[in-house]
Amino acid sequence: MKTSVKSNTSPWSGASIAHQERDWKRQALIRAAAKAFSLRGYHNTSLDDLAAALNITKPTIYSYVAGKEELLFECFRQGVDEILSGFSTAESEGGSGRERLLTVARHYAVAVTGDFGWCMVRLEEEGLSQAMSTKIKGLKTEVDQGLRRLIRQGVADGSIRPCDQKMTAFALAGALNWIAHWHRANDALSPDEIAHRVLDVFEWGLAPRGAGDLDT
Repeated sequence: MKTSVKSNTSPWSGASIAHQERDWKRQALIRAAAKAFSLRGYHNTSLDDLAAALNITKPTIYSYVAGKEELLFECFRQGVDEILSGFSTAESEGGSGRERLLTVARHYAVAVTGDFGWCMVRLEEEGLSQAMSTKIKGLKTEVDQGLRRLIRQGVADGSIRPCDQKMTAFALAGALNWIAHWHRANDALSPDEIAHRVLDVFEWGLAPRGAGDLDT
């Protein structure tokens, strides 16, 4: 006689499917908010606007997030997560400090051209609560310190010339953040192409190849 075996951890169980569906719906809400904030601005976008765009009720939104400020933070956090994944990729691929820095920078450039780009670079202009500002500052510091660490490693292994690591990290992040101010979704260039061209200027400067050291 065969014994029936039931698994409470099956990915096809009703509870698991319901959880996945909830995650999918929450993500759809966050992406819709990111696009609306980018198009209209944070203060000009209401939860009623988002509910109408998604054909849901305003109370439904509150079942996924505490309010509009949390939505804005989630847009920022998911964009930063794309950058942080670049650090993981850089470590797994290895290479010199300079090569790993450029790997992270490419992830950064692609992130700011995506759905969350506007929220990533304009977030702190929106008069957020002190608690939310502190969380944002923590994530920004994590990215900044990661960039500085790779610059230090590049200087140490000789792949990056000696430089002011703090100012170099600020300059790189500033150049990449500014992409979000001029990039448009219908741009003829893909995010990867934009990343390559911006980083080419940052890495090599404006001097012709073989022009020598401009500091001499």
